[in-house]
Amino acid sequence: MRERAVSGHPDSPGRTPGATLPSVTERNGTTKGAGGDAHPAPAGARDDSAAALGDYRAAFHAGRLPMAVLNRDGLVLAANPAFGELVGADPDELVAATASDLTDLGADPRVWTAYREVLCGRSDRLRCTRRLKHPEGHSVWVEVTVEPMAHEGRVLLSVADISDRHDLLARLRHLQMHDPVTRLPNRALFFERLSTTLETATFEPSGTGRIGLCYLDLDGFKAVNDTLGHRVGDRLLSAVAQRLMRCADSAGDRGPGRGGHLVARLGGDEFAILVEDSTGTDQLSELAQSVLDALQRPFDLAGQRLSVSASIGVVERTANGTTATGLMQAADTTLYWAKEDGKARWTLFDPERNAHRMTRQALSSTLRPAVDRGEFTLEYQPLVGLDDGRAQGVEALVRWRHPQFGTLAPNRFIALAEENGAIVELGRWVLERACHQARAWQLAHPGDQPLFVSVNVAVRQVWDSDLVADVAGILAETGLPPRLLQLELTESAVMGSAGRPLQALQALSDMGVRIAIDDFGTGYSNLAYLSRLPVSVLKLDGSFVRGFRSQEHPNPADEMIVEALVALAHRLGLTVTAECVESSEQAERLRRIGCDTGQGWLYSRPVPPDRVEALLDAGRRTGS
Repeated sequence: MRERAVSGHPDSPGRTPGATLPSVTERNGTTKGAGGDAHPAPAGARDDSAAALGDYRAAFHAGRLPMAVLNRDGLVLAANPAFGELVGADPDELVAATASDLTDLGADPRVWTAYREVLCGRSDRLRCTRRLKHPEGHSVWVEVTVEPMAHEGRVLLSVADISDRHDLLARLRHLQMHDPVTRLPNRALFFERLSTTLETATFEPSGTGRIGLCYLDLDGFKAVNDTLGHRVGDRLLSAVAQRLMRCADSAGDRGPGRGGHLVARLGGDEFAILVEDSTGTDQLSELAQSVLDALQRPFDLAGQRLSVSASIGVVERTANGTTATGLMQAADTTLYWAKEDGKARWTLFDPERNAHRMTRQALSSTLRPAVDRGEFTLEYQPLVGLDDGRAQGVEALVRWRHPQFGTLAPNRFIALAEENGAIVELGRWVLERACHQARAWQLAHPGDQPLFVSVNVAVRQVWDSDLVADVAGILAETGLPPRLLQLELTESAVMGSAGRPLQALQALSDMGVRIAIDDFGTGYSNLAYLSRLPVSVLKLDGSFVRGFRSQEHPNPADEMIVEALVALAHRLGLTVTAECVESSEQAERLRRIGCDTGQGWLYSRPVPPDRVEALLDAGRRTGS
């Protein structure tokens, strides 16, 4: 019987896979070529081959790198002593053993598939990292390489110990993924964990398929840094982190999730608690409340006793269809609500409130272009003399014919326009359009007492534009007499005016334009200013008039206040308009008190310009 020896060696760098010795040397001195035909080898070649074979076999057995030769079924044909030492067995005992069991290649489906591809000859190499149990009891991280040999369908498996490198990389990753102040996971690790959770939660049969997040921000932390320094601030952050960890651990012990909740510092004084497999909003609400309670207890930091609070945004939803970006946007919005609602509280995400916020944002971003596109229009509500019931003027009220949301009243967009500055352009358009319309009515009814038009003006128009020049230019362009224009400013905007606003109001009054204080009685109500401001009209807020609704159950306090305000205004030479007049009883009682004009649904709702024209054609009697 002839013995066969495999001539081959582990690949050297740069070697083409499979380029080991292409022949098998027989013991009888013949060489079998690639085609399988045996022919005698020259004597010198036999000697060289035998020597090379001995060298390779010696290197295989003496090498410190664990190696094994496998067949196409993944069974060990030969293993060197280093491999036997790695797995805790004699090399001869490993013959016919399953290599994948020895090196844990079957634990990962992806690795197992790639391994089978190499065994079947459809892939040139597999290289993967595995964690093996050393015979002495400790774990070893290894890099396993599997690649075909040159002949006979055999495969070389080698195992390199990379434990030191792996530990170094693990330490570097820990430093990279953790906050140095609190030692909590940082923003990068949080989002990595969040993305992984969202990917796996939907397919985890034992989980709830839901995810929760508490996103919190310390209230007033900047003041701690500014007054006590960043060192104390860092100590406070570290102490807060410890309390958050205790809250999360306590909640995790009570919950059914896959593990403890992840607490992370996202930056500055912002923290997040990620709840995998959440059971609903009650679980998240309980966690948020426990965090608030924990942070309310004072902190003792190197002789400093500090008290802090937090605002927390709470989001809980199904993982399916949720993205990391969407979840964080919802959490950030909810945190903003918690601060807006008064801080030191938790707020649960509300889809309806969020929809309103999104609508608000959409309106804010399209306000300026909407003016250029002509999406705004004006309606007018009559101001009626209480003595004779005749329309003396009209108030111009802007409407937004939004292509998506329909016709919007001023309370839906005026505050937004004031916030983003679009009120300057919009206010100028309203003023110009209202003056054109008032002049058209005057020309259409030359024999009648002309109607004045009242236009609301935001205080930002006074600060951010030259209101005096705008009014003068529009009056000159339209030909409307200044006495037929009334500008309404809110009480909070007029009271306390100084500098430029007061100068602008005085210049407008000197021009002949009437100045009215809108919603009088609800703001500062500093009566001392009435004698120093160029005001012509007081418009009483509708809250006073509502007390006049019933003759059977009158509110004597409201009536006394209105009577006193009317008397004071008349002594100062001012006229008084009552808003929100809805019944003839209210109108009659206001008339007896001495109020000059009324405005409200009793006379007319806001109407388009052609309806005002109809009122004029009917003798402008709207109160009978």
